[in-house]
Amino acid sequence: MKGTPHSRRGRTTACAVAAALLAGTASAAVPAAHAVPAPSAVHAPAAAPHSPATSRVAADGLPTELRFVDIPGHAGVRLAANVVAPRDDGRRHPAIVLPTSWAMPQVEYLAQARQLAAQGYVVVSYNVRGFWQSGGEIEVGGPADVADASKVIDWTLEHTAADPARVGMAGISYGAGISLLASAFDDRVRAVAAMSGWADLVGSLYSGRTQHTQSTAVLTGLGHLTGRPSDETAAMMRAMLSGDLEHEADLIAWGAERSASSHVDRINANGAAVMLANAWGDSIFPPNQYADFYEKLTGPKRLELRPGDHATAEATGLLGLPNDVWTNTRRWFDHHLRGVANGIDAEPPVRLKPRSDAAYEGYTDWAAVPARTERLVFDDPERIWPNAGSGANGGVAMLSSTLDQFLQLPPTASVPLLPRTRAAVWQTGRYQAGQRIRGTVTLTTTVTSNRSSGTAIAHLYDVGPLGIGKLITHAPATFHDRTPGEPFTLDAELFSTAYDLPAGHRLALVIDGADLLYTDHNSAFQEVEFTDTRLTVPLR
Repeated sequence: MKGTPHSRRGRTTACAVAAALLAGTASAAVPAAHAVPAPSAVHAPAAAPHSPATSRVAADGLPTELRFVDIPGHAGVRLAANVVAPRDDGRRHPAIVLPTSWAMPQVEYLAQARQLAAQGYVVVSYNVRGFWQSGGEIEVGGPADVADASKVIDWTLEHTAADPARVGMAGISYGAGISLLASAFDDRVRAVAAMSGWADLVGSLYSGRTQHTQSTAVLTGLGHLTGRPSDETAAMMRAMLSGDLEHEADLIAWGAERSASSHVDRINANGAAVMLANAWGDSIFPPNQYADFYEKLTGPKRLELRPGDHATAEATGLLGLPNDVWTNTRRWFDHHLRGVANGIDAEPPVRLKPRSDAAYEGYTDWAAVPARTERLVFDDPERIWPNAGSGANGGVAMLSSTLDQFLQLPPTASVPLLPRTRAAVWQTGRYQAGQRIRGTVTLTTTVTSNRSSGTAIAHLYDVGPLGIGKLITHAPATFHDRTPGEPFTLDAELFSTAYDLPAGHRLALVIDGADLLYTDHNSAFQEVEFTDTRLTVPLR
């Protein structure tokens, strides 16, 4: 199936955005991609030569040393790595293995590694296969990546003073995804801290059967710039960016194999303590998939969600600056690997920071986050032409949610001025009291289209007295193989959020068909009607 004219425009713009990010801010973003499947764990130690580069690292606490080494990965692939560890004192120490983020060099975690080593950890950080100095090709968390993680643990136990009973893994983005997958296939991993990662690759880059074009373009561009994608990886990325359906089944199977959510039973059986941290506005790995995965875990677990975009919540910690994500990561490992009674196990396991100046909130589990729901019923039918944008949009990947994080400036739209031929718009009355939206907003509507395929993008806005809407959340939903003119039900789960609606403001639901974040499947002269529209809003 050929991409529609708008789909091609979306892909071109997405690639332009990727190029801009590569030229400017990509290094701050720490993009990550993709999940992992599962080869059976192999625990045979493998020797590797030490690099001659050895130096003493100044840090508070224990004296530490830094070494740059090569570690033989799966099938002998060279993995460039560094070790930061307490100087030899004859004791065994807990170990933490840190796979790098997508496109990041092996020194990514050095500031945090120094702090951890000064507290008594052996820390081994390695460049994942296919990137920078490491050999091999990019497999996007495939079986070879999972096997590499076990090989690095083998090497760590053989060549350092690491305690085999106290091994943890952590990482941002790509490193987070690999860490979660490794905990499913190597039972030596006793604790994991997965920051801004994915548990469901399909749910991250293809939610609502819709290609997340901008984020995929960023990952693709960075992958080719800093690494060597395998033939399979390159083919899957092309399939994602193309918008064609010919390879959809292959793409879904490929992503599912690389998703920790597909292997949650193994993670639960192994019993690793899992901490998940993500941002409400993560434009690569949205928070819904982490929240769903968290609910399936049965061992010790913790979920932290904050304002921000992909990896922006953890970024200052990579510079060694105070950072609460990394602080809680150290506390998590201290408790589960060192046995420190620091109280993290007694805290509410779900910790949320609203997208405002409000303090952190604690909950017993994800299901307890909303205290009630409000069901909004919009009976008025709306008919639109969905093959072009309306002015409502989810913003720009890696930028819009960062502005919301630091300046509380989400994407905006003048709701009264949105063209009603392009956007279906419904509004509530003014709320007399403020509303605390917490959790996942869901949409159900009846769709009648004169084409068999199409895409609808739902936006929920906070509308002030002047009609300016601030984006609360959004999500795309695509349909295929429908009979033209025959009504059907379309369901959408908007990206989870924690937003405080001020008193006197309205909620507005806006549905259109085009957003440069996504590849749409609408076509010229297409008409779509929405009737019996229902919105369920979770509230505290």
